[in-house]
Amino acid sequence: MESLVFAMTQESSAPASAAEQARSLLGSHLTGHGVTIRLTEVEAYAGPDDPASHAYTRTARSEIMYGPPGRLYVYRIHGHHCANVVVTGPGPAAAVLLRAGEVIDGAELARVRRGATRVGPVSDDRLASGPGNLCRALGITMTDLDTDLTDPSAPVVLEPGTPRPGERLMAGPRVGVRRAADLDWRFWIDGNPTVSAYRRHPRAEL
Repeated sequence: MESLVFAMTQESSAPASAAEQARSLLGSHLTGHGVTIRLTEVEAYAGPDDPASHAYTRTARSEIMYGPPGRLYVYRIHGHHCANVVVTGPGPAAAVLLRAGEVIDGAELARVRRGATRVGPVSDDRLASGPGNLCRALGITMTDLDTDLTDPSAPVVLEPGTPRPGERLMAGPRVGVRRAADLDWRFWIDGNPTVSAYRRHPRAEL
């Protein structure tokens, strides 16, 4: 299988490159533990060039982002997991946060993992809407950290894909970041019901 991630990482690690790589992931397929989604929303984080990135300062947690591309970076925040694709390295770090997708296979399992809300079952459009919900639907946890997404035998696999004919790609500010809040490094498929709502951080720097 040709690697989507490796194909797009043999270039500069400049911030614009991270954004371009993020945009190119839209329409790709991500399979996790029996559920497959088509990515509809992502965000770029440009490592040492980006004060909103975990890799802005090199730490034990962010070390994976300085390693080979095509790896899964998972972290836990506010009680849920977030999944990222490492897209540059070895060397200067960058990663793409996977924000939303539409379930195209394994919807029943995704529904079980998501459970029900106070108002009833989660609609199919919202099963993998938002980073935490995406990880719940795919069963991604900290045990998947550093998974090689190009290995077809791995529990989490990323496969190339493209937007469908007629779909328009949009760009705008990232959700909930305090620093570098106005960079248009969030990308999504316009009009897709799985895309999450934009929320600006209340203390975002101008």
